[in-house]
Amino acid sequence: MTDFRVTKPKFFATTKKGENYELRADLNSEYRDRRKDAIKKVIANMTVGKDVSGLFPDVLKNMQTEDLEQKKLVYLYLMNYAKTQPELVILAVNTFVKDTDDINPLIRALAIRTMGCIRVEKIIDYLCEPLRKCLKDDNPYVRKTAAICVAKLYDLNPELATENGFVAVLQEMVSDANPMVVANAVTALAEINEASATKDIFVINTSTLTKLLVALNECTEWGRIAILTALAEYRPSDSKEAEHIVERVIPQFQHVNGSVVLSAIKVVMIYMRIIKTDEMLRQLVRKMAPPLVTLLASAPEVQYVALRNINLILQKRPDILQNEMRVFFCKYNDPPYVKLEKLEIMIKLANDKNVDQLLSELKEYASEVDVDFVRKSVRAIGQCAIKIDEASERCINVLLDLINTKVNYVVQEAIIVIKDIFRKYPNNYEGIIPTLCQNLEVLDEPEAKASLIWIIGEYAERIENADELLVTFLDTFRDENSQVQLQLVTATVKLFLKKPQTTQNVVWRLLQIATSECDNPDIRDRAYVYWRLLSTDPQAAKAVVLSDKPVISVQGNTLSGPLLEELINNISTLASVYHKPPETFLGRGRFGADAVQRRAIEEQEEASRESPIQAQVKTNIENLLDLDFNDTSTPTTSTPPSSKSTNATANVDDLLDLFGSNSISNDLSTPPQSSSSNNHQNNGITSDLVSLF
Repeated sequence: MTDFRVTKPKFFATTKKGENYELRADLNSEYRDRRKDAIKKVIANMTVGKDVSGLFPDVLKNMQTEDLEQKKLVYLYLMNYAKTQPELVILAVNTFVKDTDDINPLIRALAIRTMGCIRVEKIIDYLCEPLRKCLKDDNPYVRKTAAICVAKLYDLNPELATENGFVAVLQEMVSDANPMVVANAVTALAEINEASATKDIFVINTSTLTKLLVALNECTEWGRIAILTALAEYRPSDSKEAEHIVERVIPQFQHVNGSVVLSAIKVVMIYMRIIKTDEMLRQLVRKMAPPLVTLLASAPEVQYVALRNINLILQKRPDILQNEMRVFFCKYNDPPYVKLEKLEIMIKLANDKNVDQLLSELKEYASEVDVDFVRKSVRAIGQCAIKIDEASERCINVLLDLINTKVNYVVQEAIIVIKDIFRKYPNNYEGIIPTLCQNLEVLDEPEAKASLIWIIGEYAERIENADELLVTFLDTFRDENSQVQLQLVTATVKLFLKKPQTTQNVVWRLLQIATSECDNPDIRDRAYVYWRLLSTDPQAAKAVVLSDKPVISVQGNTLSGPLLEELINNISTLASVYHKPPETFLGRGRFGADAVQRRAIEEQEEASRESPIQAQVKTNIENLLDLDFNDTSTPTTSTPPSSKSTNATANVDDLLDLFGSNSISNDLSTPPQSSSSNNHQNNGITSDLVSLF
């Protein structure tokens, strides 16, 4: 008889039960080496993102071992998966407590550090007694680890940390004999003080200050940064104490770590506000220059951070690096972000003594291949001319040499810069205008076109063919950028006011196009305002259009006084790199609840300071917004018009009256028609414009 058996296809059959199954078997192996290798594999899987939380009980069994390396791996696993297995973590408490009594200080420190990192509520109650012992441990390594653990406990349960006296012990540890313990105690107290509502947990007094200054030269770089940050928060009682602290901090200028150097400079910069001795201030200025220069020999990323901080320092103390211009010259292999920061700093350091050297360098930069860097270099030449009166002619000559290179983007950037120089020094360099006008046809960037149009309008009386130059833009007026259109309207009106007899057709044609064929409300409104000025009061038009220009200065990223002081207090932090206050990008940020509440309070204060005229204007605007202009229904006689509508209509009339009488408003608010019936009217308005002069 044949025996029939049902068999599964071979591709369904497998002996593999999964990687976790094999790891579990190895974790429970009787051989020590297999268990250790299995733990390493678990940590490797955890590192790459695989879920190995199911092996928690099996890893926990390997916690009691004399092998320090294996114990570190198990503790690392526990810190990572403690939140997912809060019930099973309690099983490790006895081992933690036992390890805090171990003869090896490394194991004692490892145990208390791991207990502090396991952020589970149920384990906090078991943490207090081991932590108390470790804070009083004979070994400084254990004490410094326990100091950081107090800050972690305070973050989880402030009341428990305070009631058990851990914060008080931490304050006593600032006077510890070991400098690393002092540094960690300062770091922990600073974090606790920041999280505390009272802000009085960490207060530096005379005895504490002495301990900090002693520990400063003996601890690691991280400890030095913590101590220097604490010293920056301390306010000396007088100038003599500030000088004493600064003398103890100055040796940190020679540290190899850039963050330590910047932190020391921050302390000195803050204390210089208190020091009254002029000779001491001059010495500090001289001593701060070499460490800042040394930072520029670091990697590009460190250079960038140093340059951003130097930018702040120079705004506060411009004499610190006044003789160090050469160190900021750009190298061929500098990244673009470093080059741009160096350019800005060179402008801040420019003076009549080094300007020739700087101009020679900037002219060389203008031949680089990086277009953005070339543009910034050309703009820097213009900033030198505006900043240093004696060097303006030399800057103009350099710009003319660059224009003669016929490189398109260089020429356009040079014209933009020369426009600002004309504003700074009016009627000084008109001789170069013909050279600029020769490049009119090659301009294709809105800002460059607008700059040259401004120059033509500003000096129209000295340019014989100014009207011909502006007429070339009329045919393409509709296609130009709004920036060019606005400048063209103003320049044409300037031309008309200076040469009324020969340019009446040009200004009429332009105003007609701008008011009747342009969709941009800014351009149309400007054209209407000029039209009304010319039609009603030509003297007022001259006073408005040809008025003196405001004084122009170097356009740099100069910060306001209060913001600069705040950023000086945050040198060597992200705030000094971003040039923004810390609260704008830390914590809840500007969109958090605190920021919203603060903004609401500010708005209330602004409303309370509002003048009666501002309140009336605000009311009028609200009334205008309440009008329903689409409502064409006629009110019945039984419904009297509201007072709000009456007031709103009066406000509209008042707005129209700003531009003259109603007849003028009606005439000019209606775009001229191209029909023959309006030719006579157009000729009449043109003759009226001419007759005004």
